[in-house]
Amino acid sequence: MTALSPLPLKAPARATDDQYDWPAALTAQGPAREEALGRLHQFLLRAAFHQVSRMSRPGVGRDRIDEIANQAADEAMVCLLSKLSTFEGRSRFTTWAYKFAVLQAAVEVRRQSWRDREIPLDESYVVAARGSTPEEHVEASDLASAVWDAIDHVLTPHQRSITVALLVDEVAIDVLAERLGTNRNALYKTLHDARGRIRTHLQSTGHLHSASPGGAR
Repeated sequence: MTALSPLPLKAPARATDDQYDWPAALTAQGPAREEALGRLHQFLLRAAFHQVSRMSRPGVGRDRIDEIANQAADEAMVCLLSKLSTFEGRSRFTTWAYKFAVLQAAVEVRRQSWRDREIPLDESYVVAARGSTPEEHVEASDLASAVWDAIDHVLTPHQRSITVALLVDEVAIDVLAERLGTNRNALYKTLHDARGRIRTHLQSTGHLHSASPGGAR
């Protein structure tokens, strides 16, 4: 009787991204961790590419989208690894990781859209913007005039520049922070203070009702 040839051994099936034990692999040593890092980057890159493609303006080429997506994936990976110890397993690791890629992709798209554009922050821009912006963004009304009056007269030059850049010219806050050598929290604080001054001015001129004691604000 002729002996049967042994069947070829099949390679073990590779776990899907959802089945993969990411925390264990990423905290391992040697080749196991290197494989996990490469696999994680590919996952983040796919997520970033999808988001960049969705957000990019018409006419942006595939090479440019690839470049932005790769940069977003790199940044997302650095951020994710720095916060790996905070993953509590309440959701799938891939769901958690996906958020890093999507957020960073959005940041990179906004940053790239301003890469070759000048950000005007001087006083002359603020005065010039006053004549056209209300017509473009709000109805020509007494309230709009009062808001611009507040911007011109009750804000500091720094508050005025930040307010116009973020709210009127819609500069991405990450881009503005990078150009000014500051951070998002500092800009949010400046904007918060500026809005408070504008609100107080509008209340004093009767354009905005003051909040009732204990009422909603």
